[in-house]
Amino acid sequence: MNIIEFVINNLLTIMVLASSGVLAGILAGLLGVGGGIVIVPVLFFLFQGFGVSAQSAMLVATATSLATIVPTSISSIRAHKQKGNVDVELLKRWWVFILVGVLVGSWLVTRINGNILTTLFGVIASLSALNMLFRTGKSALFNQLPGRTGQSVMGTSIGFFSAMVGIGGGTISVPLLTLYNYPAHKAVGTAAAIGLIISLPGALTMLMLGSTPLDAPAGTFGLVNLLGFVCIVPLTVLFAPVGAALAARLDAAMLKKVFALVLLVTGLRMLGQVFF
Repeated sequence: MNIIEFVINNLLTIMVLASSGVLAGILAGLLGVGGGIVIVPVLFFLFQGFGVSAQSAMLVATATSLATIVPTSISSIRAHKQKGNVDVELLKRWWVFILVGVLVGSWLVTRINGNILTTLFGVIASLSALNMLFRTGKSALFNQLPGRTGQSVMGTSIGFFSAMVGIGGGTISVPLLTLYNYPAHKAVGTAAAIGLIISLPGALTMLMLGSTPLDAPAGTFGLVNLLGFVCIVPLTVLFAPVGAALAARLDAAMLKKVFALVLLVTGLRMLGQVFF
């Protein structure tokens, strides 16, 4: 089968994957949310629509999401570094612990049932949505970051759970850092760098060590769907500035609440698919 035949045979899949890239890019620019929190559930439900089991869909969605975060995080790091919002000193303290968490978490993804990942994503998505709804503008709970041991636990946990559910780290690291009175703009900028530390080794681990499910969608190698990667990445990068431009014209705070509600419903629906 040549490339033209492959495209024709998978045209609908390509169109939907491309649409998810557009949506992820716009939301990233508009609301400052990481693409993974959008891409994972979109791919999860999309793949099931094409006959993939829920367990396999979640495994492939997780790995593919991490792969798409690699190039977008590089672009984001450059933008935040120019503004001085990447905390290099924090990264020097945390990167080893993040990496350990990522390697353990991504290895587990290649070994466990997809329903466990769906449950974990549903919980994290629901908590993230509640945080966006109720903690906006709230004061920090602590005056400063904990000591070395506490920070090592934070870094390892961010890497582990982010790799397990296919998100870049901002979903967990930004609210966690701001709880400790860490400047929000630096938390977002540093989270972009954390996203690269998570996504690159995580995606490679799932690509090389993951066993491709028998019912995996076309273009899947290991656990990474390369067709999804090719369709999503360019459009995510292209449409992020569109979202940023819209943010200047629209009520971003209200839109963030709407997105949080949609995310909460999505998280609860994923949990419901596992338990009911």
